[in-house]
Amino acid sequence: MSTFSEVIDSTQHTESGATKWRVNPFLHGQPESFYNPLTHRTLGLADSDFLLVASVANGSSIPEADAERLSRAGWIDRGEEIASGSRFYLRIVSLETTTVCNQKCYFCPVSVDPRDAYEMQDALFTRIVGELGQYRETLEAVFLQSYNEPTLDRRFIEQVGELYAAGLPVAVLSNATGLTPARVDGLLKMGQLRLLTVNLSTLDREKYIRDRGEDHLPAVLRNLDYLKSRPLAAEMKIAVLGTGDEGHRLDFEAISDRFAGSHFRVERHEVMDRAGWLEIGARPAVPNQRLAGCDNVGSRPLQHLHITPRGKCVLCCEDYDENYVVGDLTETSVAGVLAGPQLAQMRRWVYGLEEAPADFICRNCVFARTK
Repeated sequence: MSTFSEVIDSTQHTESGATKWRVNPFLHGQPESFYNPLTHRTLGLADSDFLLVASVANGSSIPEADAERLSRAGWIDRGEEIASGSRFYLRIVSLETTTVCNQKCYFCPVSVDPRDAYEMQDALFTRIVGELGQYRETLEAVFLQSYNEPTLDRRFIEQVGELYAAGLPVAVLSNATGLTPARVDGLLKMGQLRLLTVNLSTLDREKYIRDRGEDHLPAVLRNLDYLKSRPLAAEMKIAVLGTGDEGHRLDFEAISDRFAGSHFRVERHEVMDRAGWLEIGARPAVPNQRLAGCDNVGSRPLQHLHITPRGKCVLCCEDYDENYVVGDLTETSVAGVLAGPQLAQMRRWVYGLEEAPADFICRNCVFARTK
């Protein structure tokens, strides 16, 4: 029996030569589920349609009425429309407003090659926020962060307020150096963030300095002690990053104990090499050859939009050097980028509908799906 990836890699044909139904080539297939990143829906073994989609994936025919219904729901198709790469389902936006960060974490490219300071123009920010409003139904989070520390932007509070006013879900990933009690109180008066994630890798001050290049731990802990009992966000996390060794485990346990019973949920995460950018962290054993999608918090090319302070849109947050620009918001709209030819081309490469260049970023990424 052919594997799921092998089946969706080629179009099936009837004896007469007419194209038969095939599985949507952007599905994420597992032995017990199908996930459609274009609708954000999953079929599991308990769903009656799971076996029908599995039958199509294995080259078998199904009743035409069922096929038409599954086609309308986006699980299968006949031809080129889905495969063109023009469709998307926007869930997450990274709206980076400044290039500045105040730390040099070993697991971040900023520690090796910090960027020149630059701030997004206010008018561009306002226009982007307005255009994102048309995606409210699917948007789960608009992050004011990528490789920067968002609280360093002098306009941070105003930016959060502008996103609130537009009815958009605001998310912040921070090292907490700027989450002072005064700033927390100011944010609480305006509303509640959708998500707050604090990056805290250790409670050991000397190790913190080695890991991050700055002696910020006392200030960070003061801020977090004030914040931990206040519901600044609907979901509040502390991400403990490390290399998966014994020290990482001990740091995770210490941080979990310190914030037990607070609003924070403490999570342990292993660092990765940023698709070949860094010399540390998880990475593919060998370069990925037969690309078949992306599993980086959903699907980066289908569900995310990454905007730099200069208004450039890049394929993925791992693209620190901005080698894969898919649009420029100083020249076109958010809708124009999402439905544009550059991003459609990247989606076809990521999902293996066309052969990507030998040095394509996904070939060195641990989140790449392969056939």
